[in-house]
Amino acid sequence: MRKKNIAILGSTGSIGRSTLDVISLFPDRFRVTYLTGHKNIDLLQKQIRQFNPRAVVVLDECNASVLRKFVNGTTEVLSGEDAFCEIVQREDVDVVVSSLVGFAGLKPTLHAIEAGKDIALANKETLVVAGEIMMNAVRKYGVRMFPVDSEHSAILQCLQGEEIGSVERLILTASGGPFRRMEKELFHTITVADALNHPTWSMGNKITIDSATMMNKGLEIIEAHWLFGLPHECIDVVIHPQSIIHSMVEFKDGSTKAQLGMPDMKVPIQYALMYPERPAAPHKRLDFSTLKEMTFDEPDYEKFKCLDLAFTALEKGGTATTVLNAANEVAVQKFLSEEIPFSSIPDVIEEALRSHTVVHNATYEQIVRIDAETRQRAHEFSTTVQ
Repeated sequence: MRKKNIAILGSTGSIGRSTLDVISLFPDRFRVTYLTGHKNIDLLQKQIRQFNPRAVVVLDECNASVLRKFVNGTTEVLSGEDAFCEIVQREDVDVVVSSLVGFAGLKPTLHAIEAGKDIALANKETLVVAGEIMMNAVRKYGVRMFPVDSEHSAILQCLQGEEIGSVERLILTASGGPFRRMEKELFHTITVADALNHPTWSMGNKITIDSATMMNKGLEIIEAHWLFGLPHECIDVVIHPQSIIHSMVEFKDGSTKAQLGMPDMKVPIQYALMYPERPAAPHKRLDFSTLKEMTFDEPDYEKFKCLDLAFTALEKGGTATTVLNAANEVAVQKFLSEEIPFSSIPDVIEEALRSHTVVHNATYEQIVRIDAETRQRAHEFSTTVQ
């Protein structure tokens, strides 16, 4: 069996690291041909030493210079945004793991699709900002896109052997984050350290803040719409703090399928890389004898307004979701740098949506322009909020 050649966009992030852990379990099935990173050069050097990729890409040329001295000619080192797009199109790439954070993942992922590469998608923002363009490209170039998010992987697994027409609802589960029991009136007191203390998952800073506001679940709703082709009315959210059920599919005959597992991203990553196979792996198993309870609750859309804003943007359609994502990225960064309080994150997003005139069937160029304009407006508005 020929090894699959893997390019990982964002190999030093949490998904990238977990992907390399999975690949390490199957050295006879995979070869890492390309890695990309940002600022964590020390970790990238360790990954180069272990996996010996043909090339690595970083954004900053200064970091590239450091890496060139380290590899001493054994690995090609490139820098800049265009290099991300160039390496995913090379012939020695079969699968691109798209795990860059935010809007930055859109352009290289689209280039990978246009080059006929299968995608293991961990960058949900790619579908949030340009879902129509991306899915049209997937169909045009005949590639496969496998979700890496545990929720969407769960839905994909539940849909095996089923007709999409028999589905009544997709039910995404959410941990509820660290503030599900806190009164909304106290949200202005939340510190960055508080918000980064997720009760279940270990993730990067931006995704962890999104989880605390529940915007992460809002982005996943939009992603589910594009991945599975169902309208927003057929997508729902339930709070499940134990994070054992990763999502569910309810069928028109009244039956519901659920996918269960430990909170471990290696399982959905392996499923995306090896679909539809399920080879043995040492990932941690559920011990039902020690599982004391599984609880469920309705999300509080008033307290977690970001979730409601995501549904609103999806219902509006077009570039409303582009604006949602751009404003959220600005607001989250403003909070992380302590320029706005946690409670103001949804205010920045709501104002961006309110001031935007939706464009339907937008081109890639229009989406890039609207993203930039929204970031500027969100930056200006955030200076006025308290």
